[in-house]
Amino acid sequence: MKPTQIKIVDKDKLLLKWDNNSESILTLKYLREECPCAGCKGETVLLKTYRPPKPTLITESMFKITAINPVGSYGIQISWKDGHNTGIYTWEYLLQLAAEQDTNNKQNYSDLI
Repeated sequence: MKPTQIKIVDKDKLLLKWDNNSESILTLKYLREECPCAGCKGETVLLKTYRPPKPTLITESMFKITAINPVGSYGIQISWKDGHNTGIYTWEYLLQLAAEQDTNNKQNYSDLI
């Protein structure tokens, strides 16, 4: 499934209209907190695990989007107002976030690391 429209609504939500005529709405705060990049969620390289520290300073600019760019035909890269832009959100990941947002469920990356 791929989106046919992506836009910011109410200054704090991302609306995705999908090619099956369904819609997903994600808060920008939740999107940023669940950024899938290695700098936010960590990674494993040569059997060594890196877990980044939690941010000590949280600002409003962390949750404001300055640009959304397509990445191939499988996702988007979001640039945030504080300069962060390394997360690639695949269509599948965005659908998963939309399904789990209301449960206030944080993504579990321990299986990957």
